[in-house]
Amino acid sequence: MESGNGSDELQDVSEDEVPVSKADMLISQMTLREKIGQMIFIQPESLRIETEDGQGEAADTSSVTVFTEKMAKSLEKYPPGGIIIFGGNIESPIQLKELVNEIKSASTTPLFMGIDEEGGMVARIANSPGFDVKKYESMQKIGSTKDPKNAEEAGKVIGSYLRDYGFNLDFAPVADVNTNPENIVIGSRAFGDDPHLVADMVKAGISGLHSSGVMSCIKHFPGHGDTKEDTHAGFVSIGKKWEELEACELIPFKAGIEAETDMIMISHITAGNITKDGLPSSLSQEMIEGRLRRDLKFDGIIISDSMSMGAITERYSSGEAAVLAIKAGTDIVLMPEVYEEAFESIFEAVARGEISEERIDESVIRILSLKDKYDILI
Repeated sequence: MESGNGSDELQDVSEDEVPVSKADMLISQMTLREKIGQMIFIQPESLRIETEDGQGEAADTSSVTVFTEKMAKSLEKYPPGGIIIFGGNIESPIQLKELVNEIKSASTTPLFMGIDEEGGMVARIANSPGFDVKKYESMQKIGSTKDPKNAEEAGKVIGSYLRDYGFNLDFAPVADVNTNPENIVIGSRAFGDDPHLVADMVKAGISGLHSSGVMSCIKHFPGHGDTKEDTHAGFVSIGKKWEELEACELIPFKAGIEAETDMIMISHITAGNITKDGLPSSLSQEMIEGRLRRDLKFDGIIISDSMSMGAITERYSSGEAAVLAIKAGTDIVLMPEVYEEAFESIFEAVARGEISEERIDESVIRILSLKDKYDILI
């Protein structure tokens, strides 16, 4: 055998031995619709969109507590990347486990199963009757101890019972600094009004969740602690410059990135003295790609705050908001008001070349890689 051929054969063997990740294998097999679905996170109620005869179920506004065959068909047609559970979906420990497990079993691609379990006033499981889990007065109370070990322990405890009920992602800890006494949306959800204390607590909380095998998502970038209005209701803006945020609001987010938070939730706050586009942060390429990716060097998953909030729905349709968010660099669109409209609008935007499939792949490989890291992919 000639030496050249032998060399080629050795090279081929070497190339064949390069490991291919589960994420790479999976994305290579996915359709465009399946990939788009990975970039959307919904409530179970959003699956009540199709029946066998094609008639919608929009009139039913009750909370989903049982996973139905009709919902399974919708899950197949519009396959999401994640499901978020709220208090209305929870009736009892047995019912919750059944609901979560049935949703997960019905999905072809393994799901993020998320919940807002911050501890304190926002704790969907702990604040539901009949659950024998530890309850916390507030994260502010934990912050007041000035001992990060207490935040780490809370994260570990919360993460442990979330795992028991089938969850793999907690939309916590809150990284906002509660500096405005008139704030109506953060308050005691924050660890306190000292950014360095909050930073230490956030890092510890992330560590606690991770020790229980649960992903973390810090929120609400670039900081919701110095606002008077609520983005749930409508337009909210801050007048601070980036340098001012760096002196306070960004300190806990930088700490969270250092602690390897899995996701960062970006708020709908408009920052007119930081971005020139006049858009909510969740739709702003300047804020997402410029500030969070480039300046803070965050390479994890960026997820929007709920797209069913007034700050978005008063100005944009579900489809418009979803397309703008993805064009701006958001990896996951959370809770679009009309799921199928958001899904189809993204698909159509790719079809007409407004969004490239390479842009979709960029987020999807990030999403699948995180699922692989936590052994969600099988």
